[in-house]
Amino acid sequence: MQTSEPSPQIAVSADDALAEQVKMLEGRIARLEAQMQQVREELPDNRVSIIVFSGDLDKVLPAFIIATGAAAMGMEVSLFFTFWGLNVLKKRRDLAGKGFLEKLFALMTPVGTEGLGVSKMNFFGIGAKMLRALMKSKQVASLEELVQMAKEMGVRIVACQMSMDVLGITKDELWDNIEVGGVASFLADATKSKITLFL
Repeated sequence: MQTSEPSPQIAVSADDALAEQVKMLEGRIARLEAQMQQVREELPDNRVSIIVFSGDLDKVLPAFIIATGAAAMGMEVSLFFTFWGLNVLKKRRDLAGKGFLEKLFALMTPVGTEGLGVSKMNFFGIGAKMLRALMKSKQVASLEELVQMAKEMGVRIVACQMSMDVLGITKDELWDNIEVGGVASFLADATKSKITLFL
């Protein structure tokens, strides 16, 4: 019994149809890869951005606890200090060359981490001393230790240029090697961050 072989014309048509399907699938795969690339580009980086607006000990502490914790987890961290938060970064108080209101602000605000009060029940600094004593008794790292850890872990610390200008704070008054930047500097980090906080 003889079997009939498919005609060359039918075989060519089947090959053409298969080639067309392969071409369509390749097109779909290329479009999906382009969409996946776009999604990857829009995903935030493994980054945390924190605005430190407050100059209160009990609010600055969480900023540095979160910053060091995130850095320990391998995240990139930036702390943007603005207005009263700038007091944290001060290493000294300069009055020379300042106007009357700038001098008043300088005299009325604390210098550095050790001069920070607490937001509730400060009682002329007694509240802050009590909080520090409690932290020490519970073997919790002090703010100064957290600051040192943050620096060693590569946490980016930025002082707000506009706030410095408004309050008459110069870069010389701040910690050494502090970066000074504006809102664009913060937003550049924040738009790429998984987590953004305001403290």
